[in-house]
Amino acid sequence: MMLPESENEYRIALIEAARLGAMKALEEANVLKPYLRLKEAKRKYGPLIVENWIRSGVVKPIKEGERNSAVRLSRIELEAAAAGMIITNRKR
Repeated sequence: MMLPESENEYRIALIEAARLGAMKALEEANVLKPYLRLKEAKRKYGPLIVENWIRSGVVKPIKEGERNSAVRLSRIELEAAAAGMIITNRKR
């Protein structure tokens, strides 16, 4: 894990942390569902990005049952991965 190198990067990291905390609170209040189906996640973040996150272990898929059952992904894990991309891309 890389630490922010500038004041601006710290600011962005704090904003993303606050956003993730607010999202977690909304999940616990049952305003947001805690999981997205794989198809929803791919639509929101892009299929290649989601597959890369799964392959690299950043996001862990949860299979609801056997065979053809739906695969779910944690909304918080997805958002944290996306936030990491935002912070990393700002450095370039």
